Amino acid sequence: MRPWRISDADALVAAGQDPGVRQWNRLPVETPEDARRRIERMHEHRRAEVRATWAIARPGEEAVGLIGWGDIDLNGGSAEVVYRLLPAARGAGVVVEATRRVSERALNDRGPHRLRLCHSVSDPASCRVAEKAGYSLEGTMRSALPHADGWHDEHLHALVQGDVRS
Repeated sequence: MRPWRISDADALVAAGQDPGVRQWNRLPVETPEDARRRIERMHEHRRAEVRATWAIARPGEEAVGLIGWGDIDLNGGSAEVVYRLLPAARGAGVVVEATRRVSERALNDRGPHRLRLCHSVSDPASCRVAEKAGYSLEGTMRSALPHADGWHDEHLHALVQGDVRS
């Protein structure tokens, strides 16, 4: 994991064109200019402590996805783990490892008490990611998030301080 760079714009555009990313994520990046603006906003959000997003990449390689904390509430002690992965990196445990790392960092170093990971009930791959990363399934939120094909029920998974040991 590393900070996003303007040179990563092509990876964001590729993700925005991927049917799998478009199916589960709102506001896809369409153009290189959109991607550059998104990367600049990522840095602004991080400075404002409302969102922190990293590129998933091996050292010296291009980004293959993103991982981060969204909806950060420092006073309330919570955040949501979010991720996207390009097709070439799927199925190899990359996002599970990235989820574990950002979760441990958040709970052990940064102070939130609770992390949540939500996904459509129609997305079994994300359910497996949550489970493999140590998140407990807490329930189903009805009609919780719009996707390209309409409103979906969402699984709510959570991890709290004490669940993760460094």
